[in-house]
Amino acid sequence: MEESLHILIVDDDEVDRMAVRRALLKSGMTITVSEAANCAEALALLEANEYDCTFVDYGLPDENGLALVQYAVKLDVQHPLVVLTGQGDERIAVDLMKAGATDYLPKSLVNPPNLAQILRNAIRLNRAERDSIIAAQQLQETNKLLLEQNRALEEQREQIEIQNLQREDFISHLTHDLRTPLVAANIMFGLFEKEAFCPLSDSMQEALDAMSRSNQNLLELVNTILEVNRYESGNKALTMTKCDMWDIIQATIEQLQPLALYKSIELTATSDVPDPTSLKVLGDCQEIRRAVANLVGNGLKFTDVGHVQLKLGFEPAQIEDAVAMNGWVTIDVLDTGLGMSPEEQQTIFERFRTGKHRQSGSGLGLHLVARIITTHSGTITVTSNSGAGSLFKVRLPAHQLEGRG
Repeated sequence: MEESLHILIVDDDEVDRMAVRRALLKSGMTITVSEAANCAEALALLEANEYDCTFVDYGLPDENGLALVQYAVKLDVQHPLVVLTGQGDERIAVDLMKAGATDYLPKSLVNPPNLAQILRNAIRLNRAERDSIIAAQQLQETNKLLLEQNRALEEQREQIEIQNLQREDFISHLTHDLRTPLVAANIMFGLFEKEAFCPLSDSMQEALDAMSRSNQNLLELVNTILEVNRYESGNKALTMTKCDMWDIIQATIEQLQPLALYKSIELTATSDVPDPTSLKVLGDCQEIRRAVANLVGNGLKFTDVGHVQLKLGFEPAQIEDAVAMNGWVTIDVLDTGLGMSPEEQQTIFERFRTGKHRQSGSGLGLHLVARIITTHSGTITVTSNSGAGSLFKVRLPAHQLEGRG
């Protein structure tokens, strides 16, 4: 069912008002009509009532139709205004449309079909404009809300950055302050071991060795915290050179062989390629060596019987290997230690992840290894079974292989 429309007709000629009213009623639409004979009456009705459309005669006794349209606009009348006139002046039509009229129709064309079409078009156009205005207002409110939210998020981000800087500054100062006495203590332990102050009995030597190991462990922890903080704050400076991976592995074996001998664990290194010295990586050699040493040290820590084996290898590049067009240098670290459950393997490289074993440390060592490897565009994975050892596999993009073209 078509909706009922409330129409206002403004004309000083009663016959003309009757003609418009009859034409509207014969149009087939459901219409309620109100009438006014002059501009003043019309404005009073417009202020007091809501209409769907107003038909205005251009020639009114107190004001013309143009003035009434202008007054209606000032009253913020929202419905369409259609002006009817016995004149066909194009200039008048332009002035009316500029003033805010919705349409313009000569009285000679007033008939049911024309009025019905003009009324429907005027209401449809008016509602579309109002919907557009409402949508624009809603969009403006949404944009305003988004701007406020963005400002709030920006303030939060700035606050977080300030807190991060304060945290980084605190960690940096803390680790620096901790390293100084630890390094000094190491020097003193060295002097005591050389009996620079007095001869040492066997019991004193054992106590001194224990204190020295504890101090060294604490110093390594402080250094690890410092390195992790540098990587995560983006302040880690890398010196990129061509690194000989076989040299790095041999240096790691030499560094950690005393610990392996102390625990009666076999520590060995092998290579899958005939000339392991041909395997090069572009990176910070000191950091890569730190990562390899941490992996081997981790294997020695959790292995009580058996061996820790390093194996250097090479994997050809695949089509999808955009970062390793020369292939991958691989480093496998295999131990016969305690192994890990599937759940532990999922979080092994997370920061401050600590295992359940009594020898588990701060949870930073393997996290630092992962940061070093990923910073060098590499990957690190672990395969393990509880009680059956672990295999850590590192892949780093190979530099142009010497002797391989």
